[in-house]
This record gives sequence, structure tokens and C-alpha cells, in this order.
Amino acid sequence: MFDKALPNVHLEGMRTSIQSPIFAARMTAIRNVAIIAHVDHGKTTLVDKILHYCSLFRTNESTGELILDNNDLERERGITILSKNVSVQYKGVKINLIDTPGHADFGGEVERVLNMADGVLLLVDAFEGPMPQTRYVLSKALALGKKPIVVVNKVDKENCRPDEVQESVFDLMFNLDATEDQLEFRTVYGSAKQNWMGPDFKKPTEDISYLLDSILEEIPAPNPPEGNLQLQITSIDYSKYTGRIAVGRVTRGSLAVNQPINLMRRDGSSVAGRIKEIFIFEGLGKAKTERVEAGDICAVVGLESFEIGDTIADFEAPEAMPPMQIDEPTMSMVFTINNSPFYGREGQFVTSRHLRDRLMKEIEKNLALKVMETDSQDTFMVFGRGILHLSILIETMRREGYELQVGQPRVIIKEIDGKKCEPVEILTIDVPEEYSGKAIEQVTLRKGELQIMEPKGDLIHLEFEIPSKALMGLRTALLNATAGEAVVTHRFESYQPIKGNVPERQNGSLIALETGTAIAYALDKLQDRGRFFIAPGEEVYMGQVVGEHSRDNDLVVNLTKTKKLSNVRASGTDDKVQLAPPIRFSLEENLEYIQEDEYVEITPKSMRLRKILLDENDRKRASR
Repeated sequence: MFDKALPNVHLEGMRTSIQSPIFAARMTAIRNVAIIAHVDHGKTTLVDKILHYCSLFRTNESTGELILDNNDLERERGITILSKNVSVQYKGVKINLIDTPGHADFGGEVERVLNMADGVLLLVDAFEGPMPQTRYVLSKALALGKKPIVVVNKVDKENCRPDEVQESVFDLMFNLDATEDQLEFRTVYGSAKQNWMGPDFKKPTEDISYLLDSILEEIPAPNPPEGNLQLQITSIDYSKYTGRIAVGRVTRGSLAVNQPINLMRRDGSSVAGRIKEIFIFEGLGKAKTERVEAGDICAVVGLESFEIGDTIADFEAPEAMPPMQIDEPTMSMVFTINNSPFYGREGQFVTSRHLRDRLMKEIEKNLALKVMETDSQDTFMVFGRGILHLSILIETMRREGYELQVGQPRVIIKEIDGKKCEPVEILTIDVPEEYSGKAIEQVTLRKGELQIMEPKGDLIHLEFEIPSKALMGLRTALLNATAGEAVVTHRFESYQPIKGNVPERQNGSLIALETGTAIAYALDKLQDRGRFFIAPGEEVYMGQVVGEHSRDNDLVVNLTKTKKLSNVRASGTDDKVQLAPPIRFSLEENLEYIQEDEYVEITPKSMRLRKILLDENDRKRASR
């Protein structure tokens, strides 16, 4: 409707007069909102309900659940990994919703997208309350001056405590140095699953309109400063037809198709360019448009060699925006080509060139990731925010057909004021009271210091300060010690002086002596030596780690040995073989399990553990 009135807007050198009443009307008709929450507090479900309420789908259209978690890994793990933009129309106002990841390992995603929002919906579980990742993302939002609305979700749960949770959110914001305006937040209660939101959790409403009305009333409309065009690129999309697409919010000025611009890079250089196409977000997709005003989020086609954090600026008087500050990586890992005897059997991309190109492509859009080349052409050092952050990259690569090997994750040590410091995290454990002693024992063995211990419903809530390196393998140990009852979360806190050595894996490895097929007879005879990771009939190679030794040293075993057949049969010696089922690790468990002289071999269909030096004689020589 506004486009017909655009001739009244004064254009001079492709710049828009900011005083236009049409422009002011457009500004009030937009709200940019980021939704932040801890993993599994119902964030993506709430977005589903908003999309349905605003009639984004036909009544007969089947959409499924968790519409925004459209990545296979996100659906399998039940978490949001990549931030996504959608928009809905409500009472004549366009609401841009930005779904953010809830895990601290994907903080790079969160920090970027918060720059596009004017306010945030803070979603908290009515029983669990604010969790470590909630705190992490909320601290970023408050520091950027975003106006919050608190949504206490899942009030239909048993043992829920909405009033206490609302108070704990206030205390959390106060501790995070929120301003007076931010502390006067509106609280909305409801259940996204039951499709209602209202001002009182004791009185369920008919729909979620109260939440949408609160967004219009509480979240400020964009209020761009006067001046020439500025758009900071906050994420990168890709189309096989048009190539790379820059996504960001027009901070000031306006952007039109065919407009000449200057691309201001983070390193201070600039390059001239021209806008070919502009898309705005409509519903779950994008719609082509001729121009975008300040305050709206758009996708731009036609630019070359841009990076996240670059500024699209005015052609005649370009001004760069301050570069984004992204938290530094805390963990590193070696990525190398697969050179095992089974390489190339399952994967499509196996060479160092393939691996290098894929890692370089990843750092273009994954800001928190860093890649460093080493002396070897086949090996790269990859730095990330945690094991989950790096394992998501590895899992994505294996699904794309890559074969690779990765080494033991290591924390990054920094020197601060002449002292060597390591990353320390806040570890939160919710566990039944009868297991709390075992949980505390497991954490304190690994240099964890108990900070808080308090009841939370029928659980005990524990908080520790613990070195990041001690978290490797801790989740498995806690689940074993608490019969699977412990709920474990952690977030990065700060760098602190090194606390000392942390106990590592106590048991050695069982290593295959030769290449061949594992025989049930051989496995049966070796069962008293330890627990196996493989089943009979699986192929193994020399140097592959096939199990965990019952003692602390490595043991080489022959799994390909068969029973010598003769005509003599003695009673009792031909009993049926009975084997314990093999242990199967997930990718994260594999990464936490390996020692420094081991690799995880990753192919599209298999994950194997192996020694870096496959030959036993080479290992003996290296250990001297």
C-alpha cells in the first residue's frame, strides 16, 4: 500500500528523505523481536503457534510440529542450532520473529542476531525457571539495551511454580545489571502446547493474542538515527541460483534495487558494488521487493566477497558500523584426512583439498569458529566454543559425504597478567536427593567447587564452578552414578588461573592386532579382558580401538582368531557363545572418550576409534 505513495518521497542520489510521514508510518508498523530461552523450554513450539494464529497456513495445510527446526540435526536432537527469521502480520503490524539457539556453544549465532532485534521474548519453563543458557543469552540482550517481555511457559505442568519463577527472573535481571526500564518488564503466563497466553496463569485464555498484543505495546518500534544508508551483515544465506545472500537489518537510510553502494569490510577496506535484488521476510519465506526502509530485516543479492560483520554503506558518503564482538573460542581440535585402511569406502569427499575447502566455507557463516593451517597439508586446527559446537560441524560434514579424523579436544590456555589461565564454566545439576551425594563426589573429583545447593521441587539443585577440561566425559559419569536421573547443563563463565590436573580416563584400550573380521569365538574368549565396542562379523583393522581394557594399560588382542576344528568333541567345550552387547558411543561421547594418542575416524556410515600410530612397534618406539 505504501509503494503507490512513494513518489512523494524526495530522492536525491538514491537517498531517502528521513522526514517523510510515509516513512514514519512504516516504522511504527514493524516490530523486531528475538526469542531467547534455554534448550527445550518450548521456544520453537511457541513460534509454531504464532505462525498458525496469524493464519500463515491454509486450514487444510499439513505443517507438522517444530516448523522452524527444519534441519535434520535440529529435529533429531530437539534443539535449535541455527537462528532463523520469520515474519507475521498482526493488526496491520509486521512482526519479525528471530528464533535463537538456546545452547551457549552456539553463542556466536545469538550475539549476531540480537543486533537485529529491538526487544526480546524471554521464555522460561514454569518449573525449571531461568537456566544457565537463559542467563547467558539474556546477559547479551540486556547489555545491548533490548527491552524484555518475560513469558512463563508450560504452566500446565505438574509441580510448576510460576510466581517463584517470575521472581527468580527479576532477581536474575537485577544481577545482570538491567536498567530500571528493563526491570519493569511485562510477564505473560501460558502454555504454548495448549495454545494460550494471558496475564494470569490461573485463568487460561482462548488463544495467544495477549502475547502478540504485549509485543505491540511493549516492544519499541524501530527508531533509526538520521543519516545515510547503513546495513550490517549479520548472517549469510546461500542459493544455488544466485550464490551468497547477505542478511541484515537496515539500521538507517534505505536500500533500493540497482542502488550503488560501498561495502565496508571489517579490516577497514571498502569495495564498490550494486544491489541486484532485495528480499524481505514474509512468513517462512522471502518476498521480492524494490526497496527497504530503515528498521526492517532484509536479504540482499548481488554483492561479492562479503563477510559477516561487514557494512553495506552509502556510495558517496560511506560510514562503517562498529564490528561485532564475538566471544573467543574455548576449545580446539585437530581435523585431518582419513588415512585408515578403510578410507574411501563410504565417503565421497576424502582428500585434504575437500577438507580444507569445507572448513573455509564453514568459517564464512560460523563466526565463533576459527580454522588454522598446520605444518602438515593434511591437518588443520579447528577452534570452537565447546564440544557440542564442534560435534555439530563434524556431524553435518559426515552427512554431506565427508570422511575425516579428529583428535582429542583440548581447552585453550591464555596468559592473563603473566599467569596461565584456563576456561572455567558454571555447571548446573538437577538430581533426586538420594543421588545428590554421588553427583557432588563425581564433580569434586574433577576440581569442581560447589557454589549453590538448594531444593527445587522434588529435586536438589546444585551449581558448581568447574574447569572446562573437566567436563569431558563428566556427563556420562554422572548419568551412570545417578541411574540416568541427572539433568546437566553448563555455560562458560570466565578464564581463571589453572586449577591443576584433572583425572583422565582410568582404563586403557583394547587394540586390534590385525585386519580382518571379528569372530564371536575370539570375542568370547577375551570378554574377561574388558568391554567391547564392536559386534561379531564387523570388520576391524590393525591399530583400531575395539574396546576398553579392564586395567589401566593398553592391550593388543587378536579378534580374527577362529576355533581350530577337529574330529574330537569333548563335553562342555563346545558351549554356545554368549556375548555382552557392544557399547555404542554417540559422536560427543567418542570425542570425550579418546586419549591424546587416539583419533575418532568419522565416515558417513561409521564411527571408529583408532590409535594415531596403527603399528604396535611404532607406538612402542614413540613412547620411549
